[in-house]
Amino acid sequence: MSGNDKRRTPLVAERRYKGTAAPKKPAPKKVAAKPAARRRQAPKRGKPRGLIGWILWPFAAIIRLIWTITWRLGLVATVVVGGISLYFASQMPPVEQIIDQRARGSVTMTDLAGETFAWRGDQFGGMVTARTVSPHLHNAVIAVEDRRFYGHFGLSPRGIASAVRINMAAGRHPLSGNGGSTITQQTAKLLCLGVPYNPSSWESEAAYEADCRRSTLARKAREAFYAIGMEIAYTKEEILTVYLNRAYLGAGSRGFEAAANRYFGISAAEVNPAQAAMLAGLLQAPSTLAPTANIERSRARAAVVVGLMQDQGFLTAAEASDAIANPAALSRAAEARAGGFFADWVMESGPEFFTRNTTEDVIIRTTLDQRIQRAAEEALISVFENQVAEGSDAQAAIVVMSADGAVRAMVGGRNIRATGAFNRATQALRQTGSAFKPFIFAAALDLGMSPYAMVNDTRTCWRVRGSPEWCPENYDRTFKGPVTLVQALAESRNVPTILLSEDVGREFVRNVANGFGLQGDLAVGPALALGVSESTLLNMTGAYAGILNGGSQVTPYGLTDLRIQGDNELLMDSQGAGIGNRIISEHASRQLTWMMTKVVEEGTGRRAQIPGWEIAGKTGTTNSSRDAWFVGFTGEYVTGVWMGYDNNTPLRGVTGGGLPAEIWRETMVRVLEGRTPVPLPLMAPQFSAPLGVLESHGGEVVDDDIIRLLDVLTSGSATN
Repeated sequence: MSGNDKRRTPLVAERRYKGTAAPKKPAPKKVAAKPAARRRQAPKRGKPRGLIGWILWPFAAIIRLIWTITWRLGLVATVVVGGISLYFASQMPPVEQIIDQRARGSVTMTDLAGETFAWRGDQFGGMVTARTVSPHLHNAVIAVEDRRFYGHFGLSPRGIASAVRINMAAGRHPLSGNGGSTITQQTAKLLCLGVPYNPSSWESEAAYEADCRRSTLARKAREAFYAIGMEIAYTKEEILTVYLNRAYLGAGSRGFEAAANRYFGISAAEVNPAQAAMLAGLLQAPSTLAPTANIERSRARAAVVVGLMQDQGFLTAAEASDAIANPAALSRAAEARAGGFFADWVMESGPEFFTRNTTEDVIIRTTLDQRIQRAAEEALISVFENQVAEGSDAQAAIVVMSADGAVRAMVGGRNIRATGAFNRATQALRQTGSAFKPFIFAAALDLGMSPYAMVNDTRTCWRVRGSPEWCPENYDRTFKGPVTLVQALAESRNVPTILLSEDVGREFVRNVANGFGLQGDLAVGPALALGVSESTLLNMTGAYAGILNGGSQVTPYGLTDLRIQGDNELLMDSQGAGIGNRIISEHASRQLTWMMTKVVEEGTGRRAQIPGWEIAGKTGTTNSSRDAWFVGFTGEYVTGVWMGYDNNTPLRGVTGGGLPAEIWRETMVRVLEGRTPVPLPLMAPQFSAPLGVLESHGGEVVDDDIIRLLDVLTSGSATN
């Protein structure tokens, strides 16, 4: 052991020695337990506390009851709405199948040069998508129709509430007028809520669409379910695509591609902000706002759309100002709407299953020459503005055609922009008056008579069974004695013409007139020669075309060929149409043409003269001046003009040689401008006349010297 250290604690091994206990560790101090916190007991329902509690207790109970019922009903309604909407969603076809479901097809008409000038039926320009149209058009539609389109689920409660408020404030039914519909709802309506058109269920497609637009409470509910179903089945872009293709935009345009082509002659992918605003503005009232109906009204609506696009950030202030300063303008074809009457006639005269009732999209190439059409329209407007009393209800019609019957222009009335209106060129049956006389002379010449044959212009009477004695007079109330046929025609003398008709034979005259295309019931008595029978201007012009082309029948036509859109195979081709059987000899036809030049050079048609051009024609004025005609031709074109009142009121101071000849001249001056004169196929007659043809009615045959003398002297004035 080392050292003595009493302070050191001795080492004790635990349990080293038996019987010796190990030292105890001090016990841990006990922490006093905290008293348990009292649980707050929730106040028992139904037992209000205090005066205020008793006052509020009934209201709280009602609110709790309403909440309990509401969330349960809401849950049930959500399940029902979701179930119905899911059902509709499951029935939705692929988008491509519902882009174009027109029951009717369309007809697009092109002119002689292949330029489109008219549309009929429901025009569909082809499928576009929300991404392929111009961004300006996409934004314009969103701005004006549904600014929250990309944020709602198919319905807009705020929009519906606003629409109801506006309708009620205006004194309308809550569901009438403003609809508050989203683009999705509008698309659902365009699809007729999935109900396809069935001809056996609706009288027409128009009736079907009217039924689809009905606004009843039940229909609105179904529309809501269908709209939500569309939101489930399709993306927003797909819904907008259907809308852009199915919306009606006026003038027969279905979809924005058709409308862009119809109004601007471009694709929907190419429209600028001003054009986009005009197209989107049409959605409010397509027929009323169509720019072809009223361009200023359409532009005013477009300006509103431009403002909405700017407010919603789709256009900058500079872009909006430019769009308003430079509004959209119609294409030349849309602006002119050339050939409205002509297009109506083509639709009526073409095969019904490819025109009026077509289920296909048809392209028809026509004979129309828009330059000539504009000439005829301008001529009519000019004469009525400068030479007809203001406020006059008199009407006029013009037809221009080639010698083979190909119609180049048609004006069916003073309202040259009319479509579907009464066409006085093709539908008005009017007495022809002296415009009928060339066919009597044609019959005589075909029998071998000379234009220099003499006939006695003297007072003559006829007895008609059942009628008093008939003693016709000439327009100038005078009789000139013996006159040549050429003078009788040039001066439009009545009595010599009747004598000629009687000698040639009325039946032969009727056959010649019928052959040239003047069908119908021609008069059976001697008055046949004075044009008491009726005809349309189109048929009269076609009959004169038969004289120009050498004496063969001519049938007016306007359709050149027809094909289905997208198919190059022609279904119809009218090549060679128009020319028919020979009616009189070419020799007689050329002599008659020469005689008709005297009408213009020396007779009643002198107002139709155009310096440098050979012109043949004939005036016509009916009894009491109810109808006035001038039909004439150059070496290329035959033009007919009619003037009168629709209600047969007599014209005042108007004869065929007056305003109709003026309209004819104004038309042809424009048509022939810049062209080289084309000679007429005429033949001046030899100085000889057959014997015995006119003896029974006072006709005389004179020797060649007298005929030559009469030819020099027969340039007397006439007024008919």
